[in-house]
Amino acid sequence: MIVGADAADDRAILTQSATLYASYGLSRVYYSAFSPIPDASKALPLVRPPLVREHRLYQADWLLRFYGFEVGEIAGKGMLDLEVDPKLAWALENRAAFPVDVNRAPKEMLLRVPGFGTRTVQRLLAARRHRTLRYEDLAAMGAVMKHAKPFIVAAGWSPRGLTDAAALRARFAPPPEQLSLL
Repeated sequence: MIVGADAADDRAILTQSATLYASYGLSRVYYSAFSPIPDASKALPLVRPPLVREHRLYQADWLLRFYGFEVGEIAGKGMLDLEVDPKLAWALENRAAFPVDVNRAPKEMLLRVPGFGTRTVQRLLAARRHRTLRYEDLAAMGAVMKHAKPFIVAAGWSPRGLTDAAALRARFAPPPEQLSLL
């Protein structure tokens, strides 16, 4: 799909992708940012979309295919957040669902924790059958604890006020860019 050549928002693009997956059994949809060409039709935009939009669409597509998310959950507002990844954006919007107890939560909820991938969740589920998991165990299993910390509870770890902190989004968003004086 060419992204940015028309006025389609990310929700429409992801809805079309989900339809293609469901109707035609496709295994992959590819996204490419529109690149304007000189002397093109007046109907085409003159400015290319940010490349990070293409990247966010790939991330959202992955969440649709492997993490059990629906299009409305990821791109409910129409456009994906360009500052943070779609899974983290969902978690920040749904703070009431967190913190998640890694020793008791179902697989579906563990897959929604930022910093937990499908392999990490499989390892976590296998390990917790035999023992209670601690914070240190999660890092050893491959979890990205920088992202997961505010969203989980484990033996020996509680996020305390991190989950409700007003500045939680600022911890994950990129720092503001210095404007040029030129």
